[in-house]
Amino acid sequence: MDIKSFFKVTYGLYIVASKDGIKLNGHISNTVFQVSADPARFAIATHKDNLTTEFIRKSRVFSISILQENVDLEFLGPWGFSSGRDVDKFENTHFMVGLSGAPIVLDKSIAYIDCTVEEEIDTGSHIMFIGEVVDAEILNDSLPPLTYGYYRSVIKGVSPKNAPTYTDKSKLAEAEAKTEKVSEKYQCIVCGHIYDPAEGDPTKNIPPGTAFEDLPDDWLCPICGVGKSEFNLMD
Repeated sequence: MDIKSFFKVTYGLYIVASKDGIKLNGHISNTVFQVSADPARFAIATHKDNLTTEFIRKSRVFSISILQENVDLEFLGPWGFSSGRDVDKFENTHFMVGLSGAPIVLDKSIAYIDCTVEEEIDTGSHIMFIGEVVDAEILNDSLPPLTYGYYRSVIKGVSPKNAPTYTDKSKLAEAEAKTEKVSEKYQCIVCGHIYDPAEGDPTKNIPPGTAFEDLPDDWLCPICGVGKSEFNLMD
């Protein structure tokens, strides 16, 4: 499995916020999507360790602030890399209270969606909350929304550890090493046949994308019949 394929899935970046009595908290999320139209429902995913998750479970409400594209890491930092257990993220934040009672972040937001929780699903590391929309408004229709791709390529941000898209560096290195292996060609020292992973070996039902090291131990050169030990890595 090549986990780098996950990076091709498109996401937006949002602030998901909730409350516990008078306490407010929120965090950056890239897992927000509409799941039904009538009634309108949205799903979000939050890490089990996040304070916002605790708040949503208690209050059964959450808001989604859709961020504008032209933000910077200075703004995003507290929402994405600080815990509400350590800092008050709403202390210097311009916000309003939605119809659900959830706080709605207005800074750098072009729209918001206000929801009450209908269902929660345990997905492993995260909890998926499905909420019915009770209110939604456009705040600025002239600015494009922030996407995860823009955040990675232009703003040069990375995924926080509790984000659904967080990838352990060791796993990423392993995936990159695997990609490199798949591009390595080997040549038979007996007949000169070249094994190209991009082509595989259709004569032995070896599919394209199979690295030489992943060939079966009993695989033989399709031209002269020698084993893998008679192949050298090409420069």
